[in-house]
Amino acid sequence: MKKILFFMGIILAGIPALAQNETTGKYEEVVIPQALEQPIDSLLDEWKVKHYVLASDSDCMKGSNPYFPDSVYIDRLVKMPTVMEMAYNEVVRKYIDTYVEGKMREKVSYMLGAANFYIPIFEEALEAYGLPLELKYLPIIESALNPSAVSRAGAAGLWQFMTSTAKIYGLTVNSLVDERRDPIKSTWAAARYLKDLYDIYKDWNLVIAAYNCGPGNVNKAIKRTEGKADYWEIYYNLPKETRGYVPAFIAANYVMTYYCDHNICPMQTDLSMTTDTIHVNKQLHFKQIAEVCDIPMDEIRDLNPQYRRDIIPGNSQECILRLPNEHLHTLISNMDSVYNHKKNQLFTHRATVNLKETTSAKQASAVVYHKIRSGDTLSTIARRYGTTVSRIKKLNGLKNNNIRAGKTIRVK
Repeated sequence: MKKILFFMGIILAGIPALAQNETTGKYEEVVIPQALEQPIDSLLDEWKVKHYVLASDSDCMKGSNPYFPDSVYIDRLVKMPTVMEMAYNEVVRKYIDTYVEGKMREKVSYMLGAANFYIPIFEEALEAYGLPLELKYLPIIESALNPSAVSRAGAAGLWQFMTSTAKIYGLTVNSLVDERRDPIKSTWAAARYLKDLYDIYKDWNLVIAAYNCGPGNVNKAIKRTEGKADYWEIYYNLPKETRGYVPAFIAANYVMTYYCDHNICPMQTDLSMTTDTIHVNKQLHFKQIAEVCDIPMDEIRDLNPQYRRDIIPGNSQECILRLPNEHLHTLISNMDSVYNHKKNQLFTHRATVNLKETTSAKQASAVVYHKIRSGDTLSTIARRYGTTVSRIKKLNGLKNNNIRAGKTIRVK
């Protein structure tokens, strides 16, 4: 252990320059991940959180954040059972301080409570792909564990997938369905994506940097540093937000492990009721389920966040509906009633439309004739009836423009 601490001390001594601006020598400002900028009120407004998370006892959070020297942080990071490198430097320290001080303390408390909902889902997928379990804390900096989170760039869900990447990894995104918001499907897609990134870079720091800013930006940074495939080597060639991404991730792992040492308590969580799924192969509206089975709409939405308009398009693809077990049994027993309940009111799209010709339309399309008068030409007649010379010639089988007064020709 002494050797490890000595080695980490050497790293610490050498890395602070990485946290400093190369020209001014001043430390860079910490860029808080966008997800963590959300007001705590909006995070606590999620249906599941409102019903199953209780605010921490005020006495629990009374203690202030104690000061620890760098050596304590180094020792704690070394002792964490991780595969991924948990390096320490001034930037990592600033992110840790940001998480454990001020208003962020309450957000950490919230995320510790909300983690009970999602961490088991994350761990199952990560285990299946043989990935480091510490990646389960990546959604903390991506979405603050909010499955409804949407970034300014349009990324959505716990894992903040962009639409293009989501579709590559098999997630459906259209006007009615957005599987980026589905905690289970998006987690398995994220695990596949992280595995693919690791197959490219063979370095976890570069993997999560690429997850944040895209492989293209990481590749450019590597090229600018003469092929040095090390996150800390390419640090200053990465986008500003990504520079703080790895330190923010390390700090998140630290805080989710050592929160007690900073006098932070998790919000108490009563895990939600047991749920199960059913396949839906007809069009179904949440209101039909809510009113027939007596389930709150918000509960259905919370358990099925992938449906954007409260509509399950089972008629176009087989869809999954998740409900509490007791309500699922009610739904199965009353399936026909649910499908038929207010069907004509809730689904107003017409499958076919009959075209009925109006009187004015019939008049407009009626055959029109013109009796040629002295001085008429095809050009003057065409202008009078809003048509063309070639059209008149075609209707009357004329080979040239010669016409005689007294004759009748068709103009429409």
